[in-house]
Amino acid sequence: MPESRIQMFGMSLLERLLQGLRETGAPFSEVCVELGDGATAPAGLPDPLLAALPLRWSSGRAPFAQRFDAAIRSAHGEPLLALAADTAVDTRVIAHLCEAAGSFAFVDGEGPERGALLRLENELPGSPADDANLVAVALRAIRTGAAKEFSESDFSGYITMLRRHLPPYLFRVANPDSRNRIERFLFWSNYKGSTDFMTKYVYPPLVWLFVRPLARWRVHPNWVTGFDWIATFAAVPLFASGAWLPGMLLAYLMSVFDSVDGKLARLTYASSKFGEVFDHSLDIVHPPVWYMAWAWSLGGGSAESLAFRASLWLAGFYVADRACAGIFKARTGASIHGFTPLDEKVRTFISRRNVNLVLFTGALLFDWVADGRGQATRLTFYFIVVWQVVCFGWHAERLVRFWNARAPA
Repeated sequence: MPESRIQMFGMSLLERLLQGLRETGAPFSEVCVELGDGATAPAGLPDPLLAALPLRWSSGRAPFAQRFDAAIRSAHGEPLLALAADTAVDTRVIAHLCEAAGSFAFVDGEGPERGALLRLENELPGSPADDANLVAVALRAIRTGAAKEFSESDFSGYITMLRRHLPPYLFRVANPDSRNRIERFLFWSNYKGSTDFMTKYVYPPLVWLFVRPLARWRVHPNWVTGFDWIATFAAVPLFASGAWLPGMLLAYLMSVFDSVDGKLARLTYASSKFGEVFDHSLDIVHPPVWYMAWAWSLGGGSAESLAFRASLWLAGFYVADRACAGIFKARTGASIHGFTPLDEKVRTFISRRNVNLVLFTGALLFDWVADGRGQATRLTFYFIVVWQVVCFGWHAERLVRFWNARAPA
């Protein structure tokens, strides 16, 4: 079909679909792109994408139904996966259907956003004369019994990385308005089911503000993560010297962009093993460094101060808490923060960077307004230490309780 001029997150709809196919890792024997009459292969597709897929470009004047039936015959008995290039499709469904046995038709969306995806193992019975598009073909396949209608019950919608269930989706991107709605849907679909209250309720408008232009400018998420590393450790000497305002500005900037890089990676199919390590290693390493910098300033720059000694205990229990989470996932195959509905709720306010950052900021503001000479800030810091101990105890209890359990379906 002729390539749409509509773009989603900085990519043409065709490029986005091909990137989704590549991300599944499925061993396609051929990826045939049917173009419109007289159309040629679009320019501007990235070379790594072209090299990763066995692409074949085809164009012709025959009606859609005839070209589709010809595509089935040319498959020579191999399963045929058919998608329209103007759709945004759940790559989990593509991966599932590539491994499935039998013929399936997935029809989803409403009105002009209704789209279809088919997996066919045999030619379709009946006349194709009235099949004007892929949705019509899919409905004929379901009606004649040639394909089973694909639904949420056909695969697990639980996403371990995001700690949430997400039903399968497929939308036809009919116009800029539907593109905007679908982009919003995809953005929210990439949020974790259980996370802290700042990430869940406060940061999303700011993250959305950055994700769209960064995607449009094709900024790689690893560059965003690199900026996060710089902002994170630039804040440390500021904290240690008591320069709270610039330190906190960098800290909150880092906290927001820590959400931006992950969303950008998933929405533009730019995730990588290196990117995950680059991002997650920063998430794990920096909180105790910040806590010790806070304590250094509160303790007057002395390693013998009560505040700094308390920060060492805080760092120790933070490491132990992280270890509990890692062991829990290794044992159960699921996150300790989303194993039960209660765990999801507790994750909202457990001792983690964003929660502690808000507590500490509130204390700084109180002391600044009330001229408390740092008393509220010190007391809040000691509360953060105690809260970390309590959260470690909670997670240790969950680890023992569910030691022999397995991840919920």
